Amino acid sequence: MTPADLDLANALADAAGAAIRPLFRGEWSEERKADRSYVTEADRAAEAAMRALIEDRFPDDGIIGEEYGTRNESAGRQWVLDPIDGTTSFIAGRPIFGTLIALLQDGWPVLGVIDQPIARERWVGRIGEGTTFNGKPAQVCACKELNEAVLGTTTPHQFTGDDVDAFMGVAKSVAERKIIYGGDCYNYGLVASGHVDVVIEAGLKLHDYAALVPVVEGAGGLMSDWQGNPLDAGSDGRVIALGDPARLEDVLEAMG
Repeated sequence: MTPADLDLANALADAAGAAIRPLFRGEWSEERKADRSYVTEADRAAEAAMRALIEDRFPDDGIIGEEYGTRNESAGRQWVLDPIDGTTSFIAGRPIFGTLIALLQDGWPVLGVIDQPIARERWVGRIGEGTTFNGKPAQVCACKELNEAVLGTTTPHQFTGDDVDAFMGVAKSVAERKIIYGGDCYNYGLVASGHVDVVIEAGLKLHDYAALVPVVEGAGGLMSDWQGNPLDAGSDGRVIALGDPARLEDVLEAMG
């Protein structure tokens, strides 16, 4: 990873934000994809802008995008793009969605960006370097006991089967008034900045979680799957984010 990679990541976030902001709370088209999730004109415009920059600056790199698929899939370096993580929030006019940008090296996330283009809030994380929030160091907070934690998840409806019991095991271990719903990738930025202690999700795809890993871990936190293993391109989409890595065993025990 080079300074040029960081420059490009920031340029990608700038380009996506420029495509999204004029459409926020405005008029745009939307449709449902095959998986019944929504996609809007803003999603597609933002990804197209980012892909054009990557193809111009690093034409040999791969691209894995939510809306336009994969390019150069055999490349060791892969840019993973989610132009609007939280499309439902965008549709509802809630500025808690985000653009996610990750660089994978041989399947491992080494650079990640969470960008909220309306509030103009940006977290940037790099493996081996500290995470920044709007250019200043970001730091997770300590959490001495799980029952003191702020727990976040986008929606309980993402959990099915045994996953419901696993999530509820953690939910019962924290104070009811400290559980927040909604937020998508924004919750992970809040972990990196020390405002949220635990995020648990299921059913995520690579473009949903790849960028989050360097951001959370660069701020001193930890991300893993539900078995406590590091996340990579082959993970199953069930993720845990912790501000305090010392709480991992507590969370895994609560999940049963």
